Amino acid sequence: MTSLSPAALGADAPAAAVGSLSRGLAVLRALSAAGGRRAVSELVRDTRLARSTVDRVVSTLAHVGYLRLDGRDAVLTPLLTELGNAYLGASRLPELLGPVADALADELDESVSLAVPDRDGVRFVHQAVRRRAMSLTLRIGDLLPAERGAPGALFAADWPAEQWAAWRARRAEDPRHTGFPAVPPDHGEAAAGFEARTRAARTAGVALDDQLIEPGLVAFALPVRDAAGRQSCALSVVSHTSRHSAASLRDAALPRVREAVRVMERAPAQAAAASVPGPRSATSQWARESKQELGPGFVESLARGLSVLTAFDAGRAELPLTAVAEATGLARATARRALLTLQQLGFTATDGRLFRLTPRVLDLGFAALSGLSLPDIAQPHLAGLVARVHDSASMAVLDGADVLYVARVPTVRIMSVNITLGTRFPAYATSLGRVLLAGLPAADRAAYLAGADLAPLTRHTVTDPARLAALLDQADREGHAVADEELEEGLRSLSVPVRDRAGRVVAAVNVSMHASRRTARQAREELLPPLREAVARIEGDYHAASRFTRVRPV
Repeated sequence: MTSLSPAALGADAPAAAVGSLSRGLAVLRALSAAGGRRAVSELVRDTRLARSTVDRVVSTLAHVGYLRLDGRDAVLTPLLTELGNAYLGASRLPELLGPVADALADELDESVSLAVPDRDGVRFVHQAVRRRAMSLTLRIGDLLPAERGAPGALFAADWPAEQWAAWRARRAEDPRHTGFPAVPPDHGEAAAGFEARTRAARTAGVALDDQLIEPGLVAFALPVRDAAGRQSCALSVVSHTSRHSAASLRDAALPRVREAVRVMERAPAQAAAASVPGPRSATSQWARESKQELGPGFVESLARGLSVLTAFDAGRAELPLTAVAEATGLARATARRALLTLQQLGFTATDGRLFRLTPRVLDLGFAALSGLSLPDIAQPHLAGLVARVHDSASMAVLDGADVLYVARVPTVRIMSVNITLGTRFPAYATSLGRVLLAGLPAADRAAYLAGADLAPLTRHTVTDPARLAALLDQADREGHAVADEELEEGLRSLSVPVRDRAGRVVAAVNVSMHASRRTARQAREELLPPLREAVARIEGDYHAASRFTRVRPV
């Protein structure tokens, strides 16, 4: 595996390599290897960079939104997933093949994965997991040694001699796979039979995994080839020894998996005409800000180099230098320096004219961030909102006829609103509930109003279905709702919906206060702008994190 240190560029580094970009990538990879959170002092030790250098890199990454500081710790933010999204979007594998994998998992009732080769490793790009007491826990972006699983034997069947030499060198340097945190240490068994398994996979066109990743886990994999006959990825079915052996899993599922592979191999040609360019990242905008605006701690070449990664996406899978420069707004020389550095570090590849991203881009925090829930994403933004308005803020989701509190940051006051995570309240009497109900499809909203028991909780509670329906219509039009002492005397709250990438309301965020603090009008005037800004930041992170992974609502 490539060292986390920028010294990995070595003597063979291109003369135009951007040192600050390589140092920034080293910090991101160190944070990723640590699970997404690391003390800044520990990042200095991990990367072997000067403290002042790490401080400037951290400051720059925080400015562009890829990490935040929490006390002494640097913490990766969900926005960083836009870099991995650029690779996944450019490859189109999750978009085109993911639905086939999901359907196969449903049919077989087993976990199904898509993986791609990454030098002498295997990296997962899609997971359809069956949730059981014993189930697959590998994440999108996780890297495994080629010898630790079925896909690796398939990919190694096409390795040239120099790739085998690199594999043997890596094995000698790291025989127990300590550099691969996604798998438990190996005691030599996986490597011992790898070359024989590769020969068998080359002959049979299928590879088995008999507890190579970890005890109890079995799998088999088939290659998925592109129009030129090259392996683009591997399709794996994974089970547990309590249900199958590796051989019985293959025997039971192979015919259906072969059919899924045939569907996958036709998918790119069928979808070519419908290819839609991926979203443009905001990174190129901050990369163009002036040095004076950004301050002396901002490393401009790092910001600009990272923006090069986001030039690629669906419809922009392979780009010449000129197109990269145009997409990012950078000078050709600046774009060229960044591309050369990224190529040397293994994040891009080129045929001499066109550049493309490699799976290694997923090394930049994607796996560490892929397990975040919506409350995890919201929590730091709620804290920022509370620090700004000095009142408590919460996130809730609709659960039946109730709102369920899933995230909360209280304010410190002598008299404050006492609500804890997991608290439920009737949706009709809360501002959170009203924006959530307003976001329902018309038929679902009508069904709720027809069946709701609108019991009075205070003398202010709206209990007339027609009046409540009008308030829901208003909340839908205006994008916010106020509940004025309807849940409890003296409690006033203001809420705004949180929407997913498709525009559906999936949660709501509120600010709650004692009614003596502000009138309803003052609450709207003073709190609505910062509340909407906080929700916009939550949605920005949520949309990035949920593009290719499922973000749990609770």
